[in-house]
Amino acid sequence: MKAGKIMALLVALLAIAAVPVSTVWAASSSVTPGEILIQPLPGVPAIGKPGDIVEIHPVDGVAIDSLQIVSILHGPYDLQIVGTENGVIKAKIPEDAVPDDYFLVVKSNKGEVTIPNGVWVIKDAPTVLRIAHGSDLHVTSGSKMGFVCGDYFQKSIPEILQYCDHPYAMHSYTATDSFVTYYSMTGLRSENVINLIISTGDDVDTNGDSEGYKMLDEAILHGTAAGTPFISIKGNHDHPPTYYNKYVGPRYFYEVIGDFLIIGLDSRGEERHPELEQLQWMENVLKSHPNKTVIVLVHHPFWYSTPDGKWGGTIKGYTAFDDGDWNALTKFISWDWEGRNGEYDEIARYFLQMVEKYNVRLVLSGHIHKDKPVLYIDKNGEKHWFYALTTTGAPDKTSNPPSETDKQRGYTKPSWYGSQVIYVYDNGTVEFPLVSDMFVQDKPVSLPVPQKFIVYRQNGEDGTAVKFVNELDNAISGPIVLEIPEGAKVDPEHTNITYTVLGEREIGGTYYMLLNVTVPQGVSQITVVKSPDTQAPTVDVGYLTPSKPQPGRQFKVFIAAKDNVGIRDMKVQIISDGKVTAEYPAFSMQPSKVDATYYTEIPGVDTSEFTIKVIATDFYGNTGETTYTVGGSATTSPSTTQTESSGSTCGPALIVGLALLPVLLRKRK
Repeated sequence: MKAGKIMALLVALLAIAAVPVSTVWAASSSVTPGEILIQPLPGVPAIGKPGDIVEIHPVDGVAIDSLQIVSILHGPYDLQIVGTENGVIKAKIPEDAVPDDYFLVVKSNKGEVTIPNGVWVIKDAPTVLRIAHGSDLHVTSGSKMGFVCGDYFQKSIPEILQYCDHPYAMHSYTATDSFVTYYSMTGLRSENVINLIISTGDDVDTNGDSEGYKMLDEAILHGTAAGTPFISIKGNHDHPPTYYNKYVGPRYFYEVIGDFLIIGLDSRGEERHPELEQLQWMENVLKSHPNKTVIVLVHHPFWYSTPDGKWGGTIKGYTAFDDGDWNALTKFISWDWEGRNGEYDEIARYFLQMVEKYNVRLVLSGHIHKDKPVLYIDKNGEKHWFYALTTTGAPDKTSNPPSETDKQRGYTKPSWYGSQVIYVYDNGTVEFPLVSDMFVQDKPVSLPVPQKFIVYRQNGEDGTAVKFVNELDNAISGPIVLEIPEGAKVDPEHTNITYTVLGEREIGGTYYMLLNVTVPQGVSQITVVKSPDTQAPTVDVGYLTPSKPQPGRQFKVFIAAKDNVGIRDMKVQIISDGKVTAEYPAFSMQPSKVDATYYTEIPGVDTSEFTIKVIATDFYGNTGETTYTVGGSATTSPSTTQTESSGSTCGPALIVGLALLPVLLRKRK
């Protein structure tokens, strides 16, 4: 095998296999959370007030030695084990525990784990749940990504460059981490704008991607360690739950939060709806928790259309308890629930009957990668909201505007990365406070997060750095958690956001820093380092595909790069006859790694001989460069040069206005 092909193979394998190394859940052993506990897990916390008894469900054969909760600011507190019933441990939250979202440290005969979002200690029973809804995160350890610029979304670099010259890459991990980070910033520690983050399934892109689940847990940690709890259900991409049960949560569950009851269902894989036994379990839960305001989470949407159309609308004046009404309703119900020939009729009808009988106020879903709000008003006049959210993290959706490929496939309605804010009051009222009209036909009603608020984290051996892209109408303020090397401090000379360090702590073998920050509009950064960074990135061209580009034909450039703190930006120049004729951005295929593969797509070069120059810039302005010469019949080996600059890339810290939620979110363009 030729050397070039060997290099191509190695880089391709690294692009698929290399992922961030996460220590967010493990302590002294390699055991996973789900090998110790069934519940709580990172996607399903235990919830209670100081002095309350919470349930800990160990895996069969696991003996729990001790339970402890700790956050960056509070604890550690020991949970007193007060008894065991049918294998379920009853543990008491200490009376003096400060309300917070805690890591749960579990010591057992099978090993020790530290679980983020393990126990949510609430001060008082909430009178309103302020929910940030995300769905279809599709986190992957592979290289799936899309590209955004303002309202635009495209699947390739040449396509997005038609609309702007400064696009941003949106890997599924980046999208998920940005979503969680944003809503934790506007969460519990920032005056109760959001008090719960919910994901409605397809948490990872492939159910067997254990590294993808570790990346998901790390994103969950970034929100929950900042104080905002997270609840998730599984989707068809998480099915069967080979790793889901080990890293996220059980197939189905319920949570009680004061007067609220949240039921998480599993609509499985190709079955696309819960089985009858699961719905019978759901009814038992509803019977045993009367007078609660009920929210149901299920990945596959119940409704396909309404009298207003397939995009959503209102269905009014029916009841699932009347045969004639039910026959009329079946034309609106998704085949996933009803079946093409009504073969799942019992399942669909039973579910809607429970929605009516127990007055379920809100059913949240995902799956379709489009916004579909449906308001079902039953014969008694009770309102039941069914809301299916667009994808928050998957880039394989319809472009905005639709590309030629999309149009050829029949997809002409654009989508984007979105989320939603929903308020549910303890009296059953449901509000979408940041959207003026939920029934806008064929347009997104979701909010532009993470589309317009992007967080790029880099964790190196000598420091941590974060690049923010804020294209919302206001500065965004609130808490953020960073993983840092021991002894690292914020460098104000290379930080242009306003910040206050709230606390630091080592938990489960990782050092964390909690800050309150204000992220201004535009592009900004924060650096936390052991000492000022004078080391330039190293960068090499790995290979081209095709390996011998033809004049005027598109090709890709794959680049291997690394840094001791983090690479902030990378660009690729095309040089012909000694002049720079074109310049393109390059993007990381492993966004949180400082040792990663980058790539870009070149639309074409109108000559058979040219030079590719790659320039990587870190958060201190240090640059690493390499060149790669393409000839008429062959390419030369890369020639690498390094230049260093420790000059500041930022001015002094900016003082910007405090804004919890941007005005942009109040009205869609």
